[in-house]
Amino acid sequence: MSLKILAVADEPAPKYYDYYRPGILKEFDLIVSCGDLSRRYLEFLVTMARCPLIYVRGNHDDAFEEELPEGCICIEDKVFTYKGVTFLGLGGSYRYKRQGSNMYTERAMAARIRRRRRQIAKAGGLDVLVTHAPALGHGDMDS
Repeated sequence: MSLKILAVADEPAPKYYDYYRPGILKEFDLIVSCGDLSRRYLEFLVTMARCPLIYVRGNHDDAFEEELPEGCICIEDKVFTYKGVTFLGLGGSYRYKRQGSNMYTERAMAARIRRRRRQIAKAGGLDVLVTHAPALGHGDMDS
């Protein structure tokens, strides 16, 4: 099964928000948000696209603890299958300051993954890892 996915993160795409034209999102089967986007933007996308929107939290998404984006599916720390494609959501970032609930040490992130192993095995493995910060070896930088 193949899916046409719109992946979004960090900054709203003007094409799909400021300059939105009716029908521009109809080609997508699924929208995946990788974090640090406003609740309002995610709600706009899921309403206009008429397809599911799944998301993980970014390191600046502490407000989602109080009010979740309506109509969107949080896959944070979950295995989620859609049309035969299996996703794992691991949002947040490396802990670079004391405050912030969506930041993790390497040890804490490893524990999150260990807790999902049974779900991953039950699903027959993963097709897509949805993160806010890249996994080790993919897009590594100094910070």
